[in-house]
Amino acid sequence: MFEQLQSHLAAVLTRLRGRGTLSAEDVDVALREIRVALLEADVHVKVVRDFIGRVREAAVGQEIWKSLTPAQQVVQIVHAELTRLLGSTHRPLVPAPKPPTVIVLVGLHGTGKTTTAGKLALHLRKQGRSPLLAAADLARPAAVRQLEVVARQAGVPVVTPEPGARDPVDVARAALARCLAQPADTLIVDSAGRLHIDEELVAELVRIRDALSPHYTLLVLDAMAGQDAVRMAEGFHRSVPLDGVILTKMDGDARGGAALSVVATIERPIFFIGTGERLEALEPFYPDRVASRILGLGDVLTLIERAREQVTAEQAKEMERKLRRAEFTLEDFVQQLRQVRAMGPLDQLLSLLPGASAQRAKLEVDERALRRIEAIITSMTPAERRHPEIIDGSRRRRIARGSGTSVQDVNRLLRQFAEAKRVLKQIEGAGRRGKKFPFPFSP
Repeated sequence: MFEQLQSHLAAVLTRLRGRGTLSAEDVDVALREIRVALLEADVHVKVVRDFIGRVREAAVGQEIWKSLTPAQQVVQIVHAELTRLLGSTHRPLVPAPKPPTVIVLVGLHGTGKTTTAGKLALHLRKQGRSPLLAAADLARPAAVRQLEVVARQAGVPVVTPEPGARDPVDVARAALARCLAQPADTLIVDSAGRLHIDEELVAELVRIRDALSPHYTLLVLDAMAGQDAVRMAEGFHRSVPLDGVILTKMDGDARGGAALSVVATIERPIFFIGTGERLEALEPFYPDRVASRILGLGDVLTLIERAREQVTAEQAKEMERKLRRAEFTLEDFVQQLRQVRAMGPLDQLLSLLPGASAQRAKLEVDERALRRIEAIITSMTPAERRHPEIIDGSRRRRIARGSGTSVQDVNRLLRQFAEAKRVLKQIEGAGRRGKKFPFPFSP
């Protein structure tokens, strides 16, 4: 996500930081390079022009070249304007005063609308809400079946059409009645899509809107569509007034032009972004955090939130106790490994760390290495995981065969684990004596 734009902007800002002072001409050169980077990222040309104009105006107003830290001020200005371009503040889905909250998802074929309906239902369920899905896409073959599958995976109920039904409005009304009877506090309607916006699609969406009076009409857009995504957003917004956008396939879009263009174009917020195929891969959209990612400043808050979803406070406290007492076992290690992997692909996690985006090229090897380590540990007996010192030569050969690895791989893991425990003991001992002990693997 944003890799291309991120690398270009990083190069521009690095050159600025290498200068002790900046002139107005230096800033103009940097802005021209930022303009090119945005255009290459498929950001709409009008959006780019307005963005560069605001940055230049802010730079002139603050006279940054007279500052003691002019490069840092440029970064701050660009960050502020990127945040503004992306919508300024996070917009949550606020529950209706009187349930159920009705959400209608609209969009064209191939944007991931049905999968997004399941992702959104799972997200709301994790927040303690009671969502219900409605399969109102009767135009696409197997759309109803697909929604049934994702609903089961998300653990939420779904209302499907009666056999032979042809009117999606009937499905929507039946789902609303089911919400009131259950009760469910949120109704998510998966409406039909088309290959393009036509009169039939618009008429159907208008009928659903009139029947349900939805609190939110959200457009599901494929981020990889680039400039076409902006045209789709404009077309839908003219036909069926939108309340916001969900951008899908952000993990596959290295440019990010759609995210940077759509808010300014239709003046509606982005509520969520899809960052992968898993149902859990739906993130609330925070403009300031995304701006930080684009500038390579990381997004530690999102990383913390993902960690909290996987580790309870009690688990974290117990793990801290084990680490302090050097009681950390291979069982604990594989549990931690699974929790990290459940937070998402490593490349996405790494992109959330400040300045870590340059390490992305190494991630494919790291993913394979983590899978190999997990295979080795799970091939051990419970006693071996808790007491690796009992693992002799014959046990190592058995573990290697069971995990599909080599004895050398098993030896390497055991050596690294023993070294880590030795360091933990030294740190704990230094802590008891009131000394600071530098962690040997820190940069």
